[in-house]
Amino acid sequence: MRIRFNKTNIKNLAPKPKRYEVADLEMPALRLRVTPGNIKTFVLLYRNAQNRQKRYTIGKFGDVTPESARDTAETLMAKVVLGGDPAAEKQEEKRKGEKLKYSTLKGFLEKKFRPWAETNRKTGSHMTQRIESAFSELLDKPLDEISPWLIEKWRKGRFEQGRTVGTVNRDIATLKSCLSRAVDWHVIDEHPLRRLKLSREDRQGVVRYLSPDEEKRLLLALNNRDKEIKSKRTSGNNWRRSRRHPPLPEITSTYSDHLTPMVILSLNTGMRRGEVFHMQWRDINFANKTLVVHGETAKSGKTRHINLNGTALNALNNWRKQSPPSNKLVFPGKEGKPLDNIRKSWEGLLMRANIHKFRWHDMRHHFASKLVMAGVDLNTVRELLGHSDLKMTLRYAHLAPEHKAAAVEKLEAHRE
Repeated sequence: MRIRFNKTNIKNLAPKPKRYEVADLEMPALRLRVTPGNIKTFVLLYRNAQNRQKRYTIGKFGDVTPESARDTAETLMAKVVLGGDPAAEKQEEKRKGEKLKYSTLKGFLEKKFRPWAETNRKTGSHMTQRIESAFSELLDKPLDEISPWLIEKWRKGRFEQGRTVGTVNRDIATLKSCLSRAVDWHVIDEHPLRRLKLSREDRQGVVRYLSPDEEKRLLLALNNRDKEIKSKRTSGNNWRRSRRHPPLPEITSTYSDHLTPMVILSLNTGMRRGEVFHMQWRDINFANKTLVVHGETAKSGKTRHINLNGTALNALNNWRKQSPPSNKLVFPGKEGKPLDNIRKSWEGLLMRANIHKFRWHDMRHHFASKLVMAGVDLNTVRELLGHSDLKMTLRYAHLAPEHKAAAVEKLEAHRE
């Protein structure tokens, strides 16, 4: 179907159940596409140098007049005669424009890396936040201008600020991982930090675990904390009743809140904080005295089974008795969602117990330390901790200086 393209004729074209096209009488290569929604768009049909039919969208009727569409079509056809390919050129310009949006570190993080990381990595949000925080002064830099020299200067500054080698290495490793994705996705041609090496690091390090006295103080502090919270609730209710206010429910259960069972469980299973936060009641088999850490919540991405000793099992049993049956999570946060932070209560507990420089994660080290000191072989410790290989577990081979001292003393006993 051909018509003379003018405003009147085009307005008179009615939509049909299926999309259709009409050609211009003066220039048949110029078409008007009409959709069932009555959207009318000018399109140029042509064949490129390889004799392949191509379409070039000129614009919508209303935004573009028939006369302007015809002029544009004539200009484009002149390029085609000279061997040009307007549709391909337009696509290339669009690709370049899109590429410019994420050519900087900030743009790439927002447009490409963050959506991918949050979908494909458990710590995706943390990875992006780490780069944004650690490399804030480089966010406006084009990706291919983030040179090793820039990072060396950045690294020197971080060490001067007191950052540890481990922290700086993790920051750089995360940035390098991000840039590797930029190469894979053809945002940049080559990795600008490919030859940059991490700083030498003592991976053995000093692993923090509780002495027997510290462990006693920690457990005592937990017990006293529970008693104090219950006492305050009773005292508060007495105050409310004296003023004819409705009292809050009395705390008659074993634990005043989630902190005590969480700490006891962590000390006796070596579970990571995130694994504890996401643990559900269905993951615990009380009859078999085991629990399952599912791959989706494990750092390694692999499911593992943990045997529960009597202390851990007793804590979970007591906590289950005081938990609402509707709870899916063992330790739910607000609105039934997983907890994401217990820093305040943890730091308060350490102050009560007079324990210094002991992180929540160190309870995992404490668990492994006690196993090694009890003579448990490293491969079993590896399985219980969920390490993929023995490299990480080997740090616990030297955790008990008093045991090494006792071993050396046996030489003296042998000489006697």
